[in-house]
Amino acid sequence: MKASEIIIYTDGSSRGNPGPGGWGAIVATRERVVELGGGTRLTTNNKMELMAAIESLRFVCDLGIVGTIDMRADSRYVINGITKWIFGWQKNGWRNTQKEEVANRELWEALACVVADVQMSGAKILWNYTPGHSGIPGNERADEIATAYADEKNIKLFDDERTQYGIDLVSNAPIGESKKIKKTPAEKTRQKAKAYSYLSLVNGKLMRHTTWAECEERVKGVKDTKFKKAVSADDEREIIKAWGIA
Repeated sequence: MKASEIIIYTDGSSRGNPGPGGWGAIVATRERVVELGGGTRLTTNNKMELMAAIESLRFVCDLGIVGTIDMRADSRYVINGITKWIFGWQKNGWRNTQKEEVANRELWEALACVVADVQMSGAKILWNYTPGHSGIPGNERADEIATAYADEKNIKLFDDERTQYGIDLVSNAPIGESKKIKKTPAEKTRQKAKAYSYLSLVNGKLMRHTTWAECEERVKGVKDTKFKKAVSADDEREIIKAWGIA
């Protein structure tokens, strides 16, 4: 690997929120690749995303490798939480900006502890968002592991020399894509526009969310869902109409 000594892909999955869930991770050093995973009968997607990050970093701590860790997570909840929000939570006695208790506090504390251990060893963590379900090989495999544990299916986890691993973990581009797909001017404008709302459709039930984190928590890891950002009331109505909802 050129950019980092270690690359990690993580993902979490839950069948319902709450429901049966699993987490998956891939830890790749220069010489070795190890897949990790686990699951539980009743959990949430966010908890599984956190567990994937915690357990993969614990594994790296045990390896004792000092260097840069390229942490490729597909959860903005995890990345924003550990790099931004957690400092305010700790300062305010683990209460958020709405003065409510922070959800999943015990997992956030565990993640903060293992991050501190990694940093004290002399390693550096780079938290890089990797879009889920976008055809990125490492993310797709982490999702496969997480989903298998959520469904209580047997899955063989790899633990061997890196040269024997058949999945590309260096590239963070979708399979078969050598160049980024250029967005149209309209798509770029829409992407930068302030959100009016976020819509999600799960099992035929439409919900409106004020933040992407709320929307992501509902749809992440759930099959046959739809979700989209609306930039105005009219745009919201058009999305709902396009989804075939009266």
